[in-house]
Amino acid sequence: MYPLQSQLACFVCADFITFCVHIQIERRLELVRLVSHNTHKRLVSCLQGQLGTDTEKRHKKLPLTMLSQAMQEGGSQLGDESLIGKMMDVCGEAESRLAAELMHYEVQIERDIMDPLNQLAEVEIPNILKQRKQLAKLVLDYDSAKTRWYQATKSNNQAMAAKTDSLKDEMDEALNKVEICKVDLSTLSVKTLTSLPDCWMEKPAFGMALEEHLKRSNREIALPLEACVMMLLETGMKEEGLFRIAAGASKLKKLKAALDCSTSQLEEFYSDPHAVAGALKSYLRELPEPLMTFGLYDEWTQASNVSDPDKRLQALWVTCDHLPKTHKANLRYLVKFLAKLAQNSEVNKMTPSNIAIVLGPNLLWAKTEGTLAEMAAATSVHVVAIIEPIIQHADWFFPEEVDFNVSGMFAMPTHSATPDPDPVLDRKRPGSLVGQDGDSHTPRKDRYLPRPNLSLPLTLSSRPKTLSRQESRGPVVSALYVVANESITVTETPTEDLPSPDFKAVSQSNVAPINPVIDQ
Repeated sequence: MYPLQSQLACFVCADFITFCVHIQIERRLELVRLVSHNTHKRLVSCLQGQLGTDTEKRHKKLPLTMLSQAMQEGGSQLGDESLIGKMMDVCGEAESRLAAELMHYEVQIERDIMDPLNQLAEVEIPNILKQRKQLAKLVLDYDSAKTRWYQATKSNNQAMAAKTDSLKDEMDEALNKVEICKVDLSTLSVKTLTSLPDCWMEKPAFGMALEEHLKRSNREIALPLEACVMMLLETGMKEEGLFRIAAGASKLKKLKAALDCSTSQLEEFYSDPHAVAGALKSYLRELPEPLMTFGLYDEWTQASNVSDPDKRLQALWVTCDHLPKTHKANLRYLVKFLAKLAQNSEVNKMTPSNIAIVLGPNLLWAKTEGTLAEMAAATSVHVVAIIEPIIQHADWFFPEEVDFNVSGMFAMPTHSATPDPDPVLDRKRPGSLVGQDGDSHTPRKDRYLPRPNLSLPLTLSSRPKTLSRQESRGPVVSALYVVANESITVTETPTEDLPSPDFKAVSQSNVAPINPVIDQ
């Protein structure tokens, strides 16, 4: 196929896809309009009062009001001496109160439900459909102008070539009309949404407190967190610079809006893992309280400042156990995913250290005045020292298995699982999880470290030699998730005078440099 024909074929395919999308949207809008119209019609027939009248007239026209008046008139005719007369008078007053309650209820139904439904069915949706038809016409005009201009640029005919500038101006003008119509349509749509009652609207997940979002949505894991993790498991695990490279603003805004609507129809975003990672960072950053909580900030910082490596791990473990239940469950979910992401650091360059640098300031910050950038800069060093070992030793901090598709809303990843970098490598847990007898290949009988007694000093039976922060920034050092292009061994020297197990660092060639200032 010739280049011109190929280009025209692409234009035709794009137009056809756009046409199909427009048809689907218009059918959906028409269905919403029809349902709203029918519901409004049935509600009108259920009302006992007259629609649209003031409260006094509506109250007088109610059957209960007429019954109340008849009973009270009968009671007055029979007199106070008559028992039936007294009963009729009392029941008449009760019926009058019932009529008043019914009147107020119908007025509220009309105001909160019937009027918005009628406005939506008879005004808002017809206006949107009209604007969409106008936009579709302008898009066709633009495509036609674009095709003519493209043909002129590729034509060998001098007469056609001379018209190139005028055709270019015509195409630009058509594009400008399309953009103006898009803005008008967006404004109209936003106006329609903001005019709806608050009770009709799905509360946004971004910017809402974690506990409130989970309670409203009846979820265990926040929707933006689960949705982004599921999409990244599918297409983002081997994407270089994930969480570092910024996404397009328009795509990120669109994805956040989709997640705020609690939709699981996110197929169009699978192809842009950086937008998905950006949405995840944005969700964590916009939480009113960080995932690792304000209340434990000092405790996290003190734990990270413990000089002894084993006691530091134990202190971090204790602090993690103090998290509220919902925060701990969501942190466990996220950390398990980040540890899985670090397994592919040979390809994606995201080691636990790099992940901690770019994502840590979105997980924990101090409750102080100032901009987010200032708070992040003030706490970034402490946060990296906290997040990095948690990711490195994820299965030690959170030994339970995680089903990433918690809600069942999303399809499980179709790609094959990442193979172990070295099938013969015996992975060990940190610190005292190494065998007591000095044999690094003999695990302890107890699978996990016992929870430390807070009233006693934090000690471990044997401790690993951990790299300093400066040393561990480059290599991937993990007793659980090891990713390298060289052979890595974990051994322990039986001699008591020598330090316990050492880690052989991986090659620096696979680790991408990080600029904390830029990434924050």
